[in-house]
Amino acid sequence: MRIGIDLGGTKIEAIALDADGRERFRQRVPTPRGDYRATVEAVASLVAQAEVVVGSSTVGVGMPGVVSPATGLVKNANSTWLNGRPLSEDLAARLERPVRLANDANCFALSEATDGAAAGMAVVFGVILGTGVGGGLVVNGRVVTGANAIAGEWGHNPLPWPDAGEWPGPPCYCGRTGCIETFLSGPGVARDHDARTGRNLDPAGIVAAAAAGDADAQESVSRYERRLARGLASVINVFDPDAIVLGGGVSNIVRLYERVPRLWTEFVFSDVIVTRLVRAVHGDSSGVRGAAWLWE
Repeated sequence: MRIGIDLGGTKIEAIALDADGRERFRQRVPTPRGDYRATVEAVASLVAQAEVVVGSSTVGVGMPGVVSPATGLVKNANSTWLNGRPLSEDLAARLERPVRLANDANCFALSEATDGAAAGMAVVFGVILGTGVGGGLVVNGRVVTGANAIAGEWGHNPLPWPDAGEWPGPPCYCGRTGCIETFLSGPGVARDHDARTGRNLDPAGIVAAAAAGDADAQESVSRYERRLARGLASVINVFDPDAIVLGGGVSNIVRLYERVPRLWTEFVFSDVIVTRLVRAVHGDSSGVRGAAWLWE
């Protein structure tokens, strides 16, 4: 059996999968925000509950941020009480076994490459379009972490081939301007629409207004599609994946899957493009499932 843990900022979820990917256990608890020791104990408690049902298991953890190869400490986590902590070491000691940790976007990509929308494909790039913008790369069924543990962090590259008015771009929390995340995240979509129209709508509201014939909303969605196409074209030019899988709230915009691949042809450096753009099969469960799949 494999146990996966999704260590989120507001909830911690555990799942147990058998060898065929069937779910045997699932439970979630609130995250003890701001309390590192309590967070470690909450993970240990969920593992213990799962093992009552499924027996001794491997444990994989999907988390915000990454474990630095240089220090062994967590970095880049928006759950800031994890930063600078030896989470991998502490969980291994508490659970008395090796534990594998990976960024939550990497777990999302691994889940969809294992038994999801891109099952069996050799090179898969997973994209989370939500409050932020994250990415994960899986090659031949394995997560590519990278020498600096930041492989897939495309959201903090500048939006490529900027159109008029897009440069230098909105400020990003990372300290720079014009990051892909500032344009393609859910808050980025809402901010762009508000700036153009003076109307504060969330992405779902903008899409609904566009479908109802609102010209301003239609323009906002079209701008988003062109920006997403350019961002993903840069990924294709570097990794040339078999599939790009979208997750997160913004991925629910159905028209993206038809229109974006038509738009990215202008920017991909190839005469023929066979990369598929697909929607995640496992939805919000992809992260926790991918954590379980960190063990082959």
